[in-house]
Amino acid sequence: MLIDSLPILSLSLLGPLALFALVSSITPGPNNVMLASSGLTFGFRRTIPHMLGVTIGFSFMILLVGLGLGALFSQAPWLYTALKYGGAVYLLYLAWKIARSGPMEDGSQRAHPLTFMQAALFQWVNPKAWVMTVGVVATYTPQQGFLGNLWIAALVCGVVNLPSISIWVSFGMALRRVLHRPGAVRAFNLSMALLLVASLYPIALELLPQ
Repeated sequence: MLIDSLPILSLSLLGPLALFALVSSITPGPNNVMLASSGLTFGFRRTIPHMLGVTIGFSFMILLVGLGLGALFSQAPWLYTALKYGGAVYLLYLAWKIARSGPMEDGSQRAHPLTFMQAALFQWVNPKAWVMTVGVVATYTPQQGFLGNLWIAALVCGVVNLPSISIWVSFGMALRRVLHRPGAVRAFNLSMALLLVASLYPIALELLPQ
């Protein structure tokens, strides 16, 4: 009965929404770079809370933005600016942590993968997550039956996101068979850290004089 009460348009958008979520989730970005490094350094099982934090945190972000947080930022743009630049600083800190990560044996003794809460909160300072969230709410959430459509959009994105990002963790784990030497592992993590820094280029462009 719930499906019958939903706007038909929302059902017609399920396919395009799922495709958008797949492409956005599986392509390189801060989350996937960190997950690949975590898979290499800590293994799949220890990275599961990180993955769940990304997926659930992102879905929750869609709900909150759709329910009015975006309007708050419109009324107080300084909040969004502070969040954006604060997030950039935090992302640089994470890149530094990744660059200093060693082999799995060292990582298990000296460091820990991101926790569920850390990964969930990171979505609020992740530029790519903001782009995805705005795209989902603005493009794939019809105004007729908005609340129901918003829940559907958040659910679809969560269902698609988790297996997509797990591929990056598996990719990192697969590299453990190739990168046997500690120096090779550190070189990979340094490369991931540099990619993470490179993902900040939109913010860097904003700081350049026009």
